[in-house]
Amino acid sequence: MASPELVLHVLPPSHPCLTARAALRFKGLAYERVDLPMGGHTAAMEEVYGEGRTTVPGLLVDGEPVHGSTAILARLEALQPEPSLFPAPIADRVREAERWGDEVFQDLGRRLPWGALHFRPESLGILAGAHEPLDPAGTDYAIKMIRATWKYHRLDAVVLAADLQALPGHLDHIDGLAADGIVGGAQPNAADLQIGATLRVLLSVEDLHPLLLDRPAIALAERFFPRDTIGGIPAGAYPPGWVPTRG
Repeated sequence: MASPELVLHVLPPSHPCLTARAALRFKGLAYERVDLPMGGHTAAMEEVYGEGRTTVPGLLVDGEPVHGSTAILARLEALQPEPSLFPAPIADRVREAERWGDEVFQDLGRRLPWGALHFRPESLGILAGAHEPLDPAGTDYAIKMIRATWKYHRLDAVVLAADLQALPGHLDHIDGLAADGIVGGAQPNAADLQIGATLRVLLSVEDLHPLLLDRPAIALAERFFPRDTIGGIPAGAYPPGWVPTRG
């Protein structure tokens, strides 16, 4: 059978998009990548994937729309079963962990970095790939974007503080998955890719490094989503006392 034509719509900084791209690489499937503009992506996604489907990623399989990272991974598994993203005999546990990574953990990869950027808006340039903080004019633009993003994600200081307090428990859960052999195996599975991409984004916030580094969970980011450097938002962004200490 001829290989299907695959077109992936992404926002480059998005961690669910990193998940979808890593799964396509793992499956060895060729695809066309379409980068959407920040802020203008919601209308573009809705036009292609249907009413209410404004988030990335999206995949067209011979023109048929597949929306969201979990749906994309399931569709890739059906298109090319080997190597498997849901290996037996742990397939059910992998699906459960992938669901948790998508429905619970993934939002922290949005709220915690954007929360830190509220206090250090000049760092948006570093996260976007620049080598230094934004100048004053660029910082003004970043402030407007960050305010709009807080509104879009329904983020406020109370939510941000609660997310920070919950983070150690989430990391302990991932460490437990690693101890049980559900993540961190010899080859990546769907849970590795879903959870690891969020961890990679969290590494951009240096305030979180004392909680993240030197624990089994972070190996998922380092193995499956390597980068030349970690960090981007310097330590001291969050107000004093908001980041819990490591137990």
